[in-house]
Amino acid sequence: MNILPDLHDGPWSWLLPVTGAVAALAVVVWAVGRLRKSAWLSGIGPQAVVALGGVAVSVHGLWGFATQTSALPKVLAVAFIAVFDAAEMTLLVMMYRSADPEKGWTRELRLMHRTAWMLVSFSAAMNAVHAPNWWARPVLAAVPALAAWLIELQLRSKLHHVKPGQDNEVGGRPGPARLLALLWQHAWAELFALLGLDARTNSSAIARAALVQRAALRVYRLRLALDAGRTRRVRRWRRRAQKALDRADVATDRAQALALVRRLAALTRADEVATLDYRQPGKVLALIEDLAVTAAVEREEASTLAGEANAARKRAETARQEAEDARQRAAEQLAAARQELERVRLDQAALVEQGDDATGRAAAARQQEETARQRAADARKEEQVARERADMLMQQAQQHVDAKQQQADALAHRAQQARAAYESHAQELRQLNGQITEARTLYERLRGDLAALHPRAPEQAVEGSENVWKSPAKQEGWTYYLHALTASGGQEPTAPQLADRFGVDPGNARNWLRDFRAARAAQLAAQPRTPVTANGTAHA
Repeated sequence: MNILPDLHDGPWSWLLPVTGAVAALAVVVWAVGRLRKSAWLSGIGPQAVVALGGVAVSVHGLWGFATQTSALPKVLAVAFIAVFDAAEMTLLVMMYRSADPEKGWTRELRLMHRTAWMLVSFSAAMNAVHAPNWWARPVLAAVPALAAWLIELQLRSKLHHVKPGQDNEVGGRPGPARLLALLWQHAWAELFALLGLDARTNSSAIARAALVQRAALRVYRLRLALDAGRTRRVRRWRRRAQKALDRADVATDRAQALALVRRLAALTRADEVATLDYRQPGKVLALIEDLAVTAAVEREEASTLAGEANAARKRAETARQEAEDARQRAAEQLAAARQELERVRLDQAALVEQGDDATGRAAAARQQEETARQRAADARKEEQVARERADMLMQQAQQHVDAKQQQADALAHRAQQARAAYESHAQELRQLNGQITEARTLYERLRGDLAALHPRAPEQAVEGSENVWKSPAKQEGWTYYLHALTASGGQEPTAPQLADRFGVDPGNARNWLRDFRAARAAQLAAQPRTPVTANGTAHA
């Protein structure tokens, strides 16, 4: 007769599962504690303990894939799991143990890193295949990658020190992951450029820039309304412009005011930018500086700094003069006190000689002497205070002058750099113009060389005679052809134009054009040739 209660039925049915779960949890905690204390996982961090949970889930998925999907025996399923999850965890731990912050990412570490993540990708794919439904597939596929990433975080924190010039980017070599990352970055860069945004600016800077742009646009519309003479629109845009200027802090922030002026310069001088002759670099650079309002601001800052330096110099000179006056007054008072002291001493000696009846006068003289000494001491103190104050003012003035001088030197250095860049660009432009001239001359020569082979070129054209053609109409057409080439800079008239002007058939006009081209080519070929150097100069 069994006196023990049936644990599978009745109120004690929950005891067996709870006992098993507690025992398994205790074994896991003990194993983790032993691993953390071992030399193999010492110092790897608490996230490795959390990663063990992901490894356990991944092992469950691989076991189901090996035993059910691949139909492997249990012994081979254990080896199958060891090839993937156990191997990837072993590689990650080996990377952490062998990582050296001084050496950084060596070739061996990169090879182990790629191998470990390749095993992680296979493990994620097998977990996704073994998932029971489509909802669980992305979650179970992310578990192995998340567990490996928790361990790699500690690895990256250990390898944070990289030598200068060493490649710190794991995906620096070509590959599918690198291609996807570059496509992702390129797409976002195109979107930022389309919206006119700068990814390096913060939200506050973007908001302030937007306020300035809105204020500039409203001020520009107010200007258009004022030019058009529309009273109602002037009132409306005046109110909007005043509000926008107040919100953009144009009156209190100099940077905002400068941004407003630059925006208005770009809006009001768009026609000048569109019609500018870009073959003249001097005018182009002048317009760019005017639009950026850079040169005027630098000149204003330089003049302001120079004025402040002059004012500081004047204040220092005034302080020096005041100190000199104070010292002079103290010296005069000290000399007067000494004279007074000497006179008192003489009076005291005279009183002593007069006898005891002059005791009162001697006491008065001593009192006067004491007063004179006190006045002399006060004069010395005043002289010392004046000297210290003068020294302090001199030091402050010198520091202020040095700071302004440094700012002025920095502005001069920037101006010199801009001037050097302009001279370099001008030299490059002159070289380019010379090369263009040389290419144009060579082109004309080649045209002449090719045209000399044409059989239709008359000898009168080569000899430079005025009457080239026997037909008067064709001779007039030849004169008109040369005039059109000269007036249009090389653009010859069309066959319909010749036919309408001289009353000939269009086919005959096309024949004229071929003959005219041959004659003109012969003329160009007969001209004397001059070699052209790289800088655009010709030598006979």
